[in-house]
Amino acid sequence: MQLEDMRIFVAAVDAASFTGAATRLGLSKQFVSKRVMALEEQLGARLLVRTTRQLSVTPVGRDYYDRVVRILADVEDAERIVASQNAKPRGALRVTAPMSFGTMHLGPVMPEFLHRYDEVGLEIDLNDRTVDLIGEGYDMGVRIGVLTDSSLIARRIAPFEMVACASPTYLAQRGAPETPSDLADHQCLLYGHGKSVEWPFSLHGRARSVPVSGRLRVNNGEIARDAAIAGLGVTMLPTFIVQGALTSGKLIKVLEAFEPPKGGVFAVYPQHRQSSPAVRAFVDFLVERFAPEDGV
Repeated sequence: MQLEDMRIFVAAVDAASFTGAATRLGLSKQFVSKRVMALEEQLGARLLVRTTRQLSVTPVGRDYYDRVVRILADVEDAERIVASQNAKPRGALRVTAPMSFGTMHLGPVMPEFLHRYDEVGLEIDLNDRTVDLIGEGYDMGVRIGVLTDSSLIARRIAPFEMVACASPTYLAQRGAPETPSDLADHQCLLYGHGKSVEWPFSLHGRARSVPVSGRLRVNNGEIARDAAIAGLGVTMLPTFIVQGALTSGKLIKVLEAFEPPKGGVFAVYPQHRQSSPAVRAFVDFLVERFAPEDGV
Protein backbone atom coordinates (compact mmCIF):
# COMPACT_ATOMS: atom_id res chain seq x y z
CA MET A 1 0.00 0.00 0.00
CA GLN A 2 2.94 2.40 0.40
CA LEU A 3 2.89 3.68 -3.20
CA GLU A 4 -0.88 4.13 -3.03
CA ASP A 5 -0.50 5.98 0.28
CA MET A 6 2.07 8.24 -1.38
CA ARG A 7 -0.39 9.00 -4.20
CA ILE A 8 -3.12 9.76 -1.66
CA PHE A 9 -0.78 12.03 0.32
CA VAL A 10 0.20 13.96 -2.82
CA ALA A 11 -3.46 14.38 -3.78
CA ALA A 12 -4.28 15.65 -0.27
CA VAL A 13 -1.48 18.23 -0.46
CA ASP A 14 -2.48 19.33 -3.96
CA ALA A 15 -6.13 19.72 -2.95
CA ALA A 16 -5.32 21.18 0.50
CA SER A 17 -8.11 19.01 1.94
CA PHE A 18 -9.06 15.38 2.45
CA THR A 19 -12.42 16.07 0.80
CA GLY A 20 -10.79 17.43 -2.34
CA ALA A 21 -8.36 14.52 -2.49
CA ALA A 22 -11.20 12.03 -2.01
CA THR A 23 -13.18 13.60 -4.86
CA ARG A 24 -10.15 13.60 -7.15
CA LEU A 25 -9.27 9.97 -6.41
CA GLY A 26 -12.79 8.55 -6.29
CA LEU A 27 -12.35 7.51 -2.65
CA SER A 28 -14.10 8.30 0.61
CA LYS A 29 -12.86 11.15 2.79
CA GLN A 30 -12.53 8.74 5.70
CA PHE A 31 -10.34 6.37 3.70
CA VAL A 32 -8.05 9.20 2.56
CA SER A 33 -7.64 10.44 6.12
CA LYS A 34 -6.99 6.93 7.40
CA ARG A 35 -4.29 6.21 4.80
CA VAL A 36 -2.47 9.51 5.42
CA MET A 37 -2.48 8.78 9.15
CA ALA A 38 -1.10 5.30 8.45
CA LEU A 39 1.66 6.84 6.33
CA GLU A 40 2.57 9.29 9.10
CA GLU A 41 2.63 6.46 11.63
CA GLN A 42 4.88 4.39 9.39
CA LEU A 43 7.28 7.31 8.88
CA GLY A 44 7.12 8.43 12.49
CA ALA A 45 6.62 12.04 11.40
CA ARG A 46 3.79 14.57 11.15
CA LEU A 47 3.26 15.44 7.49
CA LEU A 48 0.07 17.50 7.62
CA VAL A 49 -1.56 19.89 10.06
CA ARG A 50 -5.33 19.46 10.07
CA THR A 51 -7.69 22.37 10.69
CA THR A 52 -11.44 22.66 10.29
CA ARG A 53 -11.01 24.54 7.00
CA GLN A 54 -8.00 23.06 5.23
CA LEU A 55 -4.78 21.12 5.45
CA SER A 56 -1.34 22.66 5.69
CA VAL A 57 1.97 20.91 5.15
CA THR A 58 4.65 20.69 7.82
CA PRO A 59 8.25 21.45 6.82
CA VAL A 60 9.13 17.76 6.86
CA GLY A 61 5.91 17.07 4.96
CA ARG A 62 6.92 19.53 2.25
CA ASP A 63 10.32 17.85 1.83
CA TYR A 64 8.63 14.44 1.73
CA TYR A 65 6.07 15.72 -0.83
CA ASP A 66 8.79 16.97 -3.18
CA ARG A 67 10.61 13.64 -3.08
CA VAL A 68 7.44 11.58 -3.39
CA VAL A 69 6.33 13.48 -6.50
CA ARG A 70 9.62 12.56 -8.17
CA ILE A 71 9.34 8.94 -6.99
CA LEU A 72 5.83 8.55 -8.37
CA ALA A 73 6.90 10.06 -11.68
CA ASP A 74 9.79 7.56 -11.84
CA VAL A 75 7.41 4.69 -11.04
CA GLU A 76 5.05 5.73 -13.83
CA ASP A 77 7.96 6.01 -16.27
CA ALA A 78 9.18 2.56 -15.25
CA GLU A 79 5.71 1.07 -15.73
CA ARG A 80 5.40 2.64 -19.19
CA ILE A 81 8.83 1.29 -20.20
CA VAL A 82 7.98 -2.23 -19.02
CA ALA A 83 4.57 -2.07 -20.68
CA SER A 84 6.05 -0.98 -23.99
CA GLN A 85 8.66 -3.77 -23.89
CA ASN A 86 6.23 -6.41 -22.69
CA ALA A 87 3.05 -5.51 -24.50
CA LYS A 88 1.48 -8.96 -24.36
CA PRO A 89 -1.30 -9.03 -21.74
CA ARG A 90 -0.45 -11.31 -18.84
CA GLY A 91 -0.90 -11.63 -15.11
CA ALA A 92 -3.87 -11.48 -12.75
CA LEU A 93 -6.63 -8.92 -13.29
CA ARG A 94 -9.02 -8.05 -10.44
CA VAL A 95 -12.34 -6.72 -11.72
CA THR A 96 -15.50 -5.63 -9.92
CA ALA A 97 -18.92 -5.33 -11.59
CA PRO A 98 -22.61 -5.06 -10.66
CA MET A 99 -24.23 -8.40 -9.89
CA SER A 100 -26.92 -8.52 -12.59
CA PHE A 101 -24.70 -7.13 -15.33
CA GLY A 102 -22.00 -9.60 -14.36
CA THR A 103 -24.22 -12.67 -14.46
CA MET A 104 -26.16 -11.66 -17.57
CA HIS A 105 -23.41 -10.13 -19.72
CA LEU A 106 -19.89 -10.63 -18.37
CA GLY A 107 -20.31 -14.30 -17.56
CA PRO A 108 -21.23 -15.42 -21.08
CA VAL A 109 -18.25 -13.64 -22.72
CA MET A 110 -15.52 -14.47 -20.18
CA PRO A 111 -14.57 -17.80 -21.80
CA GLU A 112 -13.90 -15.99 -25.09
CA PHE A 113 -11.62 -13.46 -23.37
CA LEU A 114 -9.69 -16.15 -21.49
CA HIS A 115 -9.22 -18.21 -24.67
CA ARG A 116 -7.96 -15.14 -26.52
CA TYR A 117 -5.54 -14.07 -23.74
CA ASP A 118 -4.23 -17.31 -22.32
CA GLU A 119 -1.70 -15.62 -20.00
CA VAL A 120 -4.27 -13.46 -18.20
CA GLY A 121 -6.07 -14.63 -15.09
CA LEU A 122 -9.39 -13.04 -14.06
CA GLU A 123 -10.74 -12.51 -10.56
CA ILE A 124 -14.25 -11.07 -10.87
CA ASP A 125 -16.15 -9.78 -7.84
CA LEU A 126 -19.85 -9.15 -8.46
CA ASN A 127 -21.22 -6.55 -6.06
CA ASP A 128 -23.90 -3.88 -6.38
CA ARG A 129 -22.20 -1.38 -4.07
CA THR A 130 -19.80 1.28 -5.38
CA VAL A 131 -16.42 -0.33 -4.78
CA ASP A 132 -13.33 1.67 -3.79
CA LEU A 133 -11.05 0.46 -6.58
CA ILE A 134 -7.80 1.82 -5.18
CA GLY A 135 -8.45 1.14 -1.52
CA GLU A 136 -9.65 -2.42 -2.14
CA GLY A 137 -6.98 -3.31 -4.67
CA TYR A 138 -8.99 -3.69 -7.88
CA ASP A 139 -7.44 -3.11 -11.29
CA MET A 140 -10.70 -1.93 -12.85
CA GLY A 141 -14.44 -1.92 -12.45
CA VAL A 142 -17.64 -1.76 -14.47
CA ARG A 143 -20.06 1.01 -13.50
CA ILE A 144 -23.51 1.77 -14.82
CA GLY A 145 -25.45 5.00 -15.15
CA VAL A 146 -24.17 8.58 -15.09
CA LEU A 147 -20.65 8.83 -13.71
CA THR A 148 -19.70 11.39 -11.09
CA ASP A 149 -16.43 13.26 -11.49
CA SER A 150 -13.37 11.47 -10.13
CA SER A 151 -9.76 10.80 -10.94
CA LEU A 152 -10.67 7.40 -12.36
CA ILE A 153 -10.27 6.96 -16.10
CA ALA A 154 -13.56 5.96 -17.72
CA ARG A 155 -14.32 4.46 -21.10
CA ARG A 156 -17.85 3.88 -22.29
CA ILE A 157 -18.58 0.25 -23.10
CA ALA A 158 -22.18 0.50 -24.22
CA PRO A 159 -25.27 2.73 -24.09
CA PHE A 160 -27.67 2.16 -21.22
CA GLU A 161 -31.16 3.20 -20.23
CA MET A 162 -33.60 2.71 -17.38
CA VAL A 163 -37.29 1.94 -17.74
CA ALA A 164 -40.25 2.15 -15.36
CA CYS A 165 -42.57 -0.82 -15.67
CA ALA A 166 -45.17 -2.99 -13.95
CA SER A 167 -47.12 -6.17 -14.64
CA PRO A 168 -50.45 -6.19 -16.52
CA THR A 169 -52.11 -7.56 -13.36
CA TYR A 170 -50.87 -4.71 -11.19
CA LEU A 171 -51.85 -2.07 -13.75
CA ALA A 172 -55.31 -3.58 -14.13
CA GLN A 173 -55.82 -3.35 -10.36
CA ARG A 174 -54.20 0.02 -9.62
CA GLY A 175 -54.14 1.82 -12.95
CA ALA A 176 -51.07 3.19 -14.69
CA PRO A 177 -49.38 6.32 -13.35
CA GLU A 178 -49.79 9.21 -15.81
CA THR A 179 -47.06 11.47 -14.38
CA PRO A 180 -44.06 10.79 -12.13
CA SER A 181 -45.90 12.48 -9.24
CA ASP A 182 -48.56 9.75 -9.44
CA LEU A 183 -45.98 7.26 -8.14
CA ALA A 184 -46.70 8.58 -4.63
CA ASP A 185 -49.97 6.62 -4.83
CA HIS A 186 -48.31 3.38 -5.99
CA GLN A 187 -46.29 0.59 -4.45
CA CYS A 188 -42.76 1.03 -5.81
CA LEU A 189 -40.22 -1.77 -5.83
CA LEU A 190 -36.95 -0.14 -4.89
CA TYR A 191 -33.58 -1.14 -6.28
CA GLY A 192 -30.58 0.32 -4.50
CA HIS A 193 -29.21 1.58 -1.21
CA GLY A 194 -29.80 4.65 0.93
CA LYS A 195 -32.45 5.92 3.32
CA SER A 196 -34.46 7.57 0.56
CA VAL A 197 -34.86 6.68 -3.11
CA GLU A 198 -35.61 9.03 -5.99
CA TRP A 199 -36.31 7.99 -9.56
CA PRO A 200 -35.04 10.23 -12.38
CA PHE A 201 -37.30 11.32 -15.22
CA SER A 202 -37.09 13.89 -17.99
CA LEU A 203 -39.56 15.77 -20.14
CA HIS A 204 -38.53 17.92 -23.12
CA GLY A 205 -34.92 17.58 -22.01
CA ARG A 206 -35.56 18.79 -18.44
CA ALA A 207 -34.45 16.38 -15.73
CA ARG A 208 -36.56 15.80 -12.65
CA SER A 209 -36.38 13.30 -9.80
CA VAL A 210 -39.31 12.18 -7.65
CA PRO A 211 -39.18 10.41 -4.28
CA VAL A 212 -40.67 6.91 -4.26
CA SER A 213 -41.44 4.39 -1.53
CA GLY A 214 -42.69 0.86 -1.15
CA ARG A 215 -42.67 -2.27 0.93
CA LEU A 216 -39.78 -3.94 -0.91
CA ARG A 217 -36.22 -2.68 -1.27
CA VAL A 218 -33.47 -4.93 -2.68
CA ASN A 219 -29.90 -4.51 -3.90
CA ASN A 220 -30.39 -6.92 -6.79
CA GLY A 221 -32.28 -5.95 -9.92
CA GLU A 222 -33.40 -9.44 -10.82
CA ILE A 223 -35.28 -9.78 -7.52
CA ALA A 224 -37.00 -6.44 -8.13
CA ARG A 225 -37.89 -7.57 -11.67
CA ASP A 226 -39.40 -10.84 -10.46
CA ALA A 227 -41.41 -8.99 -7.79
CA ALA A 228 -42.77 -6.67 -10.48
CA ILE A 229 -43.71 -9.65 -12.67
CA ALA A 230 -45.55 -11.08 -9.64
CA GLY A 231 -47.72 -7.94 -9.52
CA LEU A 232 -46.26 -6.34 -6.40
CA GLY A 233 -45.72 -2.87 -7.82
CA VAL A 234 -43.92 -0.53 -10.19
CA THR A 235 -40.16 -0.76 -10.58
CA MET A 236 -37.44 1.15 -12.42
CA LEU A 237 -34.64 -1.03 -13.73
CA PRO A 238 -32.02 -1.20 -16.48
CA THR A 239 -33.31 -2.48 -19.79
CA PHE A 240 -30.80 -5.33 -19.77
CA ILE A 241 -32.61 -6.74 -16.72
CA VAL A 242 -36.23 -6.30 -17.87
CA GLN A 243 -36.04 -6.48 -21.67
CA GLY A 244 -37.02 -10.16 -21.79
CA ALA A 245 -40.06 -9.55 -19.59
CA LEU A 246 -41.06 -6.53 -21.67
CA THR A 247 -40.79 -8.51 -24.89
CA SER A 248 -42.88 -11.37 -23.50
CA GLY A 249 -45.53 -9.03 -22.09
CA LYS A 250 -44.90 -9.98 -18.47
CA LEU A 251 -44.05 -6.34 -17.83
CA ILE A 252 -45.37 -3.17 -19.48
CA LYS A 253 -43.60 0.18 -19.69
CA VAL A 254 -45.17 3.11 -17.86
CA LEU A 255 -44.46 6.85 -17.96
CA GLU A 256 -42.88 6.51 -21.40
CA ALA A 257 -43.30 10.24 -22.06
CA PHE A 258 -41.05 10.90 -19.05
CA GLU A 259 -38.28 8.44 -19.86
CA PRO A 260 -35.25 8.68 -17.56
CA PRO A 261 -32.04 10.29 -18.86
CA LYS A 262 -29.86 7.86 -20.76
CA GLY A 263 -26.51 6.82 -19.32
CA GLY A 264 -23.88 4.28 -20.16
CA VAL A 265 -21.97 1.23 -19.08
CA PHE A 266 -18.39 2.25 -18.31
CA ALA A 267 -15.08 0.57 -17.64
CA VAL A 268 -13.26 2.58 -14.97
CA TYR A 269 -9.74 2.18 -13.66
CA PRO A 270 -7.15 4.18 -11.68
CA GLN A 271 -4.75 6.37 -13.62
CA HIS A 272 -1.76 4.28 -12.64
CA ARG A 273 -3.34 1.21 -14.29
CA GLN A 274 -3.78 2.77 -17.74
CA SER A 275 -0.42 1.39 -18.91
CA SER A 276 -1.36 -2.19 -18.00
CA PRO A 277 -1.66 -4.35 -21.15
CA ALA A 278 -4.12 -6.63 -19.34
CA VAL A 279 -6.39 -3.73 -18.40
CA ARG A 280 -6.25 -2.30 -21.92
CA ALA A 281 -6.98 -5.72 -23.42
CA PHE A 282 -9.98 -6.32 -21.18
CA VAL A 283 -11.46 -2.86 -21.77
CA ASP A 284 -10.97 -3.18 -25.54
CA PHE A 285 -12.60 -6.60 -25.42
CA LEU A 286 -15.67 -5.28 -23.57
CA VAL A 287 -16.05 -2.40 -26.03
CA GLU A 288 -15.74 -4.85 -28.93
CA ARG A 289 -18.39 -7.18 -27.51
CA PHE A 290 -20.96 -4.64 -26.29
CA ALA A 291 -20.54 -1.30 -28.07
CA PRO A 292 -22.05 -2.48 -31.40
CA GLU A 293 -25.29 -3.29 -29.60
CA ASP A 294 -28.12 -0.77 -29.29
CA GLY A 295 -27.68 -0.92 -25.52
CA VAL A 296 -27.58 -3.32 -22.58
